[in-house]
Amino acid sequence: MPFVRKFTVLALTPVLFAGPISAAHAFQARPQVDARPIAADEGAAALWQSLKRLQTRASLMMIVAHPDDEDGATLAYHSRGVGARVALLTLDRGEGGANVMSSDYWDALGLVRTEELLQAGRYYGLDAQYFTSMTDYGFSKSLDEALGQWGHDKVLEQAVRVVRTVRPLVVCSVFVGGPTDGHGQHATAGLMAQEVFKAAGDPTKFPEQIKEGLLPWSPVKTYARAPFFRVSEKGMYDYANHTWGPVGVTNHITGKWEEGRPSVTVSIPAGSFDPVIGETYSQVSREGLGYQRSQNGGQSVPLPGSQMSDYHRFGSVLNSPAKEETFFDGIDVSLAGIADLAGSKPPAFLKPGLEEIASQIEQAMKSFSAQKPATVASPLAKGKLKVESLIAETEKSGLSAEAKYNVLHELRVKQRQFNDALVAALQLKLNADVIPAGQEDGMMAAMRGAASTFQMATPGLAFPVKVHLYQPTVPSLTVKSVKLVGTSGKDWSVSGPTSPATLTAEKAADPTFKVKVPDNEPYTQPYFTRAGLQNAAYDVASSAPRNTPLTPYPLQAVAQVEYEGATVGLASVVQVVSKVNGPGTLRYPMPVGPALSVAMSPSAGVVPLGSKLINVSVRVHSNVKGVASPSVSLSLPEGWTAEPRSILVKFSQEGEEQTVAFTVTPKVAEGKEYIVTAVAELDGKSYSEGYVTIGYTGLRPYFLYSQAKYATTGTDVKMAPDVSVAYVEGSGDDVPAALEQIGVHVSYLSAQDLANADLQKYSAIVLGVRAYAVRPDLIANNARLLQYVEKGGTVIVQYNTPEFDHNFGPYPYVMSNDPEEVTDEKSVVKILDPKNPVFNWPNKITEKDFDGWIEERGSKFLQSWDPKYTALLETHDAGQPEQKGGLVYARYGKGVYVYNAYAFYRQLPLGVPGAFRLFANMLSLPKNPEIK
Repeated sequence: MPFVRKFTVLALTPVLFAGPISAAHAFQARPQVDARPIAADEGAAALWQSLKRLQTRASLMMIVAHPDDEDGATLAYHSRGVGARVALLTLDRGEGGANVMSSDYWDALGLVRTEELLQAGRYYGLDAQYFTSMTDYGFSKSLDEALGQWGHDKVLEQAVRVVRTVRPLVVCSVFVGGPTDGHGQHATAGLMAQEVFKAAGDPTKFPEQIKEGLLPWSPVKTYARAPFFRVSEKGMYDYANHTWGPVGVTNHITGKWEEGRPSVTVSIPAGSFDPVIGETYSQVSREGLGYQRSQNGGQSVPLPGSQMSDYHRFGSVLNSPAKEETFFDGIDVSLAGIADLAGSKPPAFLKPGLEEIASQIEQAMKSFSAQKPATVASPLAKGKLKVESLIAETEKSGLSAEAKYNVLHELRVKQRQFNDALVAALQLKLNADVIPAGQEDGMMAAMRGAASTFQMATPGLAFPVKVHLYQPTVPSLTVKSVKLVGTSGKDWSVSGPTSPATLTAEKAADPTFKVKVPDNEPYTQPYFTRAGLQNAAYDVASSAPRNTPLTPYPLQAVAQVEYEGATVGLASVVQVVSKVNGPGTLRYPMPVGPALSVAMSPSAGVVPLGSKLINVSVRVHSNVKGVASPSVSLSLPEGWTAEPRSILVKFSQEGEEQTVAFTVTPKVAEGKEYIVTAVAELDGKSYSEGYVTIGYTGLRPYFLYSQAKYATTGTDVKMAPDVSVAYVEGSGDDVPAALEQIGVHVSYLSAQDLANADLQKYSAIVLGVRAYAVRPDLIANNARLLQYVEKGGTVIVQYNTPEFDHNFGPYPYVMSNDPEEVTDEKSVVKILDPKNPVFNWPNKITEKDFDGWIEERGSKFLQSWDPKYTALLETHDAGQPEQKGGLVYARYGKGVYVYNAYAFYRQLPLGVPGAFRLFANMLSLPKNPEIK
């Protein structure tokens, strides 16, 4: 008979429990989030690596600043080669970085880079990933600046919390905690790796964590990758500040200056070849790094070969020698070593029990067969049962609270690792897909593959989910349960068949469940938010998960089978299905979101003084499964009116999106800020927020929510009439949309346009950010651009990376491979040539126009240039030489060529008034009466 149940469950998180370990924390399989494991984690390779992890208690945690800072080869070597339990703590999510894949910036970019790092971490073989609540506020040139923004103790508290959660034997970083790290946030990561070495084990440090049940933990050693110093008779080169200084580093554990180039304590053979995986660990890691495409554009996997990663030891509780073979020299990483955590007199049952477990693991390793993986299942089952027996005995023992905590932590790690090894040995597979209602079963459906489904569940929605449980190795397995569980603690209604009694080899169990989303189910969105980009840290609700990458996805399939008395658990996130030409069938975790997503376009900007009418657009996305007819209206500032007052939108099916336009009569004063809010009404409910799906095709999507608001400022900004502007898109930016607010409608130039179109019909051509890095057609047709300028056109080159350093302008210049940037958005800006046309028409530009800028002044300043260029502005950070190469201007033939490193691509979409005024002047140059 079918059954119906309603239940509430605690969130299943992909990390070890951070609180006290007790019997209440029953074993739970960690959910598989991606529909398919990577090749290195399937078949015989998965099993062999599981066995290697079982035989050691080696553990390592790396601390870095941003996604893509990590030494992935070292992580992969230790996880996949040594079998160590490996975790990664990343201090921020890279919100302030560049993006070569899309126009996602700021917090949206932080989510992109989080998802990219999660994908990369699968290749590194990470046991868990963590983040602090810090944000990447932009390039930081010194450790003191980063700590001033973030707060030393705020970062240390979270680093200590993660160390006390992971409880690693070794902590390391890619950075040493000094100026040669090249970035203040990098240096902070290096500093934290050294400071947690002592702080995490000190019960007087952050005692509130201990009150919560998270006990102290002292790592045995701490390392940093040996830095690449540039040394000469001048001393050591400081890459962050571009100065020379004494050779050496500060040891933050001892507080002492260590003279000379840091020694190499240990060299990690990260280029070792793994015959089971069929690649070197460096190759595997570089496949993962290639998923961080927003920063590097895609994979660049090296050919196999020797590669060493050199590390310097900053601290050890052991009397460690100057040279070591491994991070774990001198540490007992055997299973029997777990007994040492119980103190000088461990319980009589503990060490013999651990030796028995080690014997079962040894037997499994000797029995390993790639062709017959199930031959190792029997000793693995015995080992798992013995671990669980030891857990029960330890919980009842008279050990001190801290000793019991430490022993149970390690035993529960082994319990999970035995479970993973049994899943691999039995080749168990668990998947769960949303399916269309009424989808047929059988051969035809199997041949066609999974059908596309909705992409966003909504509160109250009912739909079917098909669970697929399979094993090919043993005649039959007892099935204890197959079910669906929610992760938010809300009541999900689930009905379906009873679990099958057995799972026969090569005959899948495919139960279909009927599911209803709770009416009060929270949306799938970040658990961290910030009120404004000026905040250097996110706000995290007290009830939210601590330091995890993201909130768990809302629905999971969970199964338990029994093999020789041992219970084996599996969990898999429920997936939605889509079909895209090229990539094919895509499965992504099912999210929950609103019936209507509402967003304003633009979301920030300016209203020119004297504007009689402005156009405001509202984008509405429907997740309603079927017909929907919401009405959309605007909530306006006092004295503003809109025509029409409301607009009825008609959707015929889920997934449709429409943009409606309002003509607004504003009433603005210079410098005053105004808020316009969009509201959609449907079935008696109001919707005034929306989400954007971050990322790009092939990256697991996530969702950034914001209020449907347009924040604007009354601004004295004028634009020359009849200026036609063309735009060459680079790596992605929102400048064209922002320019609409001052009456500029751009035409986008394709590769064919650059090669063949009549460019002279445009008054000005603007090159998008990093265009020379991502548009080979631009490089190929650069001569046509210069001809366009020579005949009277205006070219404005926005921020570009060193790919631009090939004299693409009309006269020579040098950018260098390490171009300067000015990170202080409040740095003083001097106008060097006040009479230049750029500053005088149609807007009179003064230094006040550089007030209110956000995150940075600019990046990739020119180093030197031909005298035919005129430097227009100068600015610099504290301690930095004057930077005059951020805005240079040249007449060439009848036209004008401008290189601009100032961050207009950040300022314009955020509505910075002075940025609009100056950019309007540059676009107006073709009509400027001073230019003849």
